[in-house]
Amino acid sequence: MNQHLISLSLSDNDLNDIDAALKILEDRFAGFLVLTPEERRAIPKMGDKTEAFCRQTLTVSSQNTSAIPPGLDTASAEADLATLDRLRPRLHRLRDLLSRAEDTDMALGSDIYSFSLDAYASLKIAGKGAGLETLRQAMSVRFNRGAKPKT
Repeated sequence: MNQHLISLSLSDNDLNDIDAALKILEDRFAGFLVLTPEERRAIPKMGDKTEAFCRQTLTVSSQNTSAIPPGLDTASAEADLATLDRLRPRLHRLRDLLSRAEDTDMALGSDIYSFSLDAYASLKIAGKGAGLETLRQAMSVRFNRGAKPKT
């Protein structure tokens, strides 16, 4: 097979820079909300169509404050929208970075697994008579399958 999707080496300086950048982000994100799975399910979500409705409603509400009950805080909703608009481009960048990191993680793991399969096959063949039988048997645990239950 001989797969090699990526060749990446991270120096101590690279990792220190990444860790420092992550620390800055963690500090800046300290005030961000963490929702429980139940809270995520319970709150109303703003998708694309809903966002257009919300923006239009906010615009009309701002222009007609006398029609809005005192308990509805238009200024707070406007501030939320402004924050959302400023935050979203950064979230897109973070998602892109996370996706690249996850793809790299997957490719590195795949390369290692591919190598291991090829090396195991070679050791399996060479192990007979080369003193590698004990090692080969220890590694074969990964592929041992128990008896399948009869149905």
